[in-house]
Amino acid sequence: MSSVETSRPPFDPVVLYKALFLAAIAAFVLVPLLATVLGGFKSLGELRVNPFGLPQHWEWQNYADILFSKRYWQLLRNSLVISTLAVTLTLIVASMAAFTFAHVRFFGSSMLLSYLTLGLLFPAATAVLPLFIKVRDLGLLDTYFGVALPQVAFSLAMSVLLLRRFFKDIPYELLEAALVDGCSYIKFFRYVTLPLSRPILATVGTITFVNSWNAYLLPLVMLNTDALYPWPLGIMVYQGEYSSEWHLILAFITLTILPTIILFIFAQRHIVAGLTAGAVKG
Repeated sequence: MSSVETSRPPFDPVVLYKALFLAAIAAFVLVPLLATVLGGFKSLGELRVNPFGLPQHWEWQNYADILFSKRYWQLLRNSLVISTLAVTLTLIVASMAAFTFAHVRFFGSSMLLSYLTLGLLFPAATAVLPLFIKVRDLGLLDTYFGVALPQVAFSLAMSVLLLRRFFKDIPYELLEAALVDGCSYIKFFRYVTLPLSRPILATVGTITFVNSWNAYLLPLVMLNTDALYPWPLGIMVYQGEYSSEWHLILAFITLTILPTIILFIFAQRHIVAGLTAGAVKG
């Protein structure tokens, strides 16, 4: 009777180091998030004594008071309107521009694309004063569009680069066959390119939404009316009203970042597919 010896692969310390590194990154992200969520369930005294542990007494009323307040839903509505405008306009403009750069050959296209990518080098903070003057001259101060349009402008460079890379991976033979059959560029873009590009559109839309949702500087400069404040400005006012009530502030922060977390959970499959598309060529 013969015995079969099973050989185990040798231990690779690199794998262990990678696992520890990923675990450290996950802890770095999750610990503050969990501390914020749990802090909203504590009383102020318990939060000072036990900031990171589980609550001894779960104060559900902290979250209930915020959820039933009119102010919270007003801030959420303002943030949602501004973010939706930014996402919609960015997807429309960036997708058309990326399709043009990917499939339409014209004089100066490379130079124009390089000029567009220069926008990645300049953060919004460097152009606050010119933006304020231009928005004021257009009569868009203290409006949703006064915040959304600059956000669209600063998100176009990255959005066009991501979309263009995806559009170029669509077989050019499809476009040639469509043109031979009498299909125009516009119809090919609408009926072929966009349906095939849902993963990258979801990726660009999610990135734009999160950036717009968390924006602080542009709303601070462009908005003067308290009723139009998005949640980053609203939490500044809320913190001023409840400067010592940190358990309520943590509960408020948890409820305001919850929509972006839900969005990431539902869109993560499309985000990964969009970002990895074209990375490996067969």
